[in-house]
Amino acid sequence: MEHLWAPWRMAYIVSENPPAAGCIFCTQPAALRDEEYHILYRGTYCYMMLNRYPYNSGHLMIAPYQHIDSIEKLDAATLADLMAQAQLALRAIRLTMNPHGFNMGINEGKAAGAGFAEHVHYHIVPRWNGDTNFMPIIADTKVLPEHLDTVYHQFKEAIEKVKD
Repeated sequence: MEHLWAPWRMAYIVSENPPAAGCIFCTQPAALRDEEYHILYRGTYCYMMLNRYPYNSGHLMIAPYQHIDSIEKLDAATLADLMAQAQLALRAIRLTMNPHGFNMGINEGKAAGAGFAEHVHYHIVPRWNGDTNFMPIIADTKVLPEHLDTVYHQFKEAIEKVKD
């Protein structure tokens, strides 16, 4: 019998704290608990954070501080900050994980798969040749080889090296 270990899940399972009410893209940066919420970088108009439920190791998101539901409604300065952070994220991910490619984009609206449709956010997912396997297809399970806290600390260090 094969065993799949995911020790990080136990903190979620036994947590007595229900998920925070409201928009995570508003409440988490406002809490100023960046390490706890895996906030990697804060810009003037947007910030970068790891996805707590990643598709792949290193999956991160960039969100404006402004609570807004569409990229169409963002002003030019916010769009520029979002894309500058996307460039920064790519450099940091390449430095730490050396992926072969990336999936990047915005799921705008519930019909498009947005989990938080009321607050637009940009996803960056590192990809590697051969990173698909039988687990998602046969077992409906995704194996993530690194703990979020490990990825967080690696990315924080890399961001400091590659910014500016």
